[in-house]
Amino acid sequence: MAELDRNAELANGALQRDVRAGRADHPARRIKRARESPIGWLYPAPALLIFAVFVIAPTAYTIYISTFKWNVLNTSMSKYIGFANYQTLFSSSTPSFLSSAWRSLYFSGATVIGGTVLGLAIALLLQRGGKLLNGVRVAVFAPYITPVVATSVAWVWIFNPQFGLANSLLRVLHLPTEQWLQSSTWAMPSVIVFSLWHEVGFTVVLFLGGLSVLSTEMSEAARMDGANAWQEFWHITWPQLRPVTTFVVVITSITSLQAFTQFYEMSSGGPDYATTTLSYLLYQEAFLLFHTGYGAALAVVLFLVTAAFTLLRRWSSSNIARLG
Repeated sequence: MAELDRNAELANGALQRDVRAGRADHPARRIKRARESPIGWLYPAPALLIFAVFVIAPTAYTIYISTFKWNVLNTSMSKYIGFANYQTLFSSSTPSFLSSAWRSLYFSGATVIGGTVLGLAIALLLQRGGKLLNGVRVAVFAPYITPVVATSVAWVWIFNPQFGLANSLLRVLHLPTEQWLQSSTWAMPSVIVFSLWHEVGFTVVLFLGGLSVLSTEMSEAARMDGANAWQEFWHITWPQLRPVTTFVVVITSITSLQAFTQFYEMSSGGPDYATTTLSYLLYQEAFLLFHTGYGAALAVVLFLVTAAFTLLRRWSSSNIARLG
């Protein structure tokens, strides 16, 4: 036993001398060396390569095309025109960029505000759980996982002015019927209603996740102090849901600004350009009229608007959190 102890002491002393001399491979030194090693870049290389090929390269190529009068049939005949495509955005063409931008903001504002309020309200109703409420959760989330193309076609029939479900309900209630998607006044609200129905399930799931991790002690203390349901929500629940709300607003803002399928399937940008948003105008100019350079300029502007809105929301949410 004494022999073993003496050997252990000798080995430990030798290790300490090696550490002081810089010969031993200390664990902290190994970790630092691994982090600084160029070999570490091999691990994220596949993901970075995919991101570069399918995101960075197409984005750079789109910016490049936006500075040309692009010839689709013979790209060698394309003419460099600098920022002329961007100047054309503010011309008086029909439909104009500014009017399409306004419709995009109108659609985005309605879906973001309406989706956030509706999603939070439904989540508050469903947070208790139970077999019946769990079934309702599935029913609310089901539209979100269905294809937008299929559900858009179904809602075209719902909004049919002759025999659609929407006008049938209005007739039962003895209310005047509408043309819905055939009306320049009601076409955009019709698409907004469909978008809220299709996307609210995702918002509800996010808010249910946020509600599941809230502090129950604060709510119980508020109820013991005599707070009613509204006071409890406004002063206890809502402040704790601010991070989730910010995430919901940012995500729904991005998706609504880039929405295209429902406009293509339900109204084709009409009638009278009433539902021609920036995304649909981009498709129309680039793939129907073959104004590829102008369409690329629209894509760049849409990207910048989306990025600016996202940064604005992050800046505002950080200031709110700081003040809170």
